[in-house]
Amino acid sequence: MSAPVERRIETPRGEARLVTHAAADPAATVLLSHGAGGGIDARDLAALAAALPGQGFTVVLLEQPWRLAGRKVATAPPTLDEALLAAVAALEETGPLVLGGRSAGARSAARCAAQVGAAGCLALSFPLHPPGKPEKSRLSELTGAGVPTLVVQGENDALGRPEEFPPDTELSVVPGADHGLKVPARAGISQADAMEIVVESTLEWLVREVVGNVAGNGAPE
Repeated sequence: MSAPVERRIETPRGEARLVTHAAADPAATVLLSHGAGGGIDARDLAALAAALPGQGFTVVLLEQPWRLAGRKVATAPPTLDEALLAAVAALEETGPLVLGGRSAGARSAARCAAQVGAAGCLALSFPLHPPGKPEKSRLSELTGAGVPTLVVQGENDALGRPEEFPPDTELSVVPGADHGLKVPARAGISQADAMEIVVESTLEWLVREVVGNVAGNGAPE
């Protein structure tokens, strides 16, 4: 696996950064953006970027303009979408495209997936509602993705516990984990185990729902 390649791109909201972890012969490209309070060094994004290229999936991490500029708080949701769409346009992708991200990045991916013709949407720690405000649901963003979607959610995520999602949601649950997918010592699994769940569930879904569907759609009748 080659070393990550970094480059800056222009977006309507300023300069953003793309970090590409390339697979040798990619079956798909997975574009992931970060949340509203952190960057592309988040534990789940880092775990996927480290593991997926060796399994045939290129991972591109998008650092949003607000983060690259050194701000502490994310700009409004529509601005995140503008930067994500600019990143998609800048990709030199091979194979189908999967949009994803964690938290605010997951929301943005769901909002943009159908627009860019993505083959799938990976929603890590989808913030179903603000903390303590389940009445302010963002479910319509998730269900409106219009493409196969996997939600990877911590069991104790204060922004949306697994049982709050509709029964037909494709959901991978990380036992004991919070919104950052951090697990406490009493959880019964290690942090490494938690990230293995993230990677393995994502990989299984990519092979089944993304690569399999694309191959099926291209097969002769």
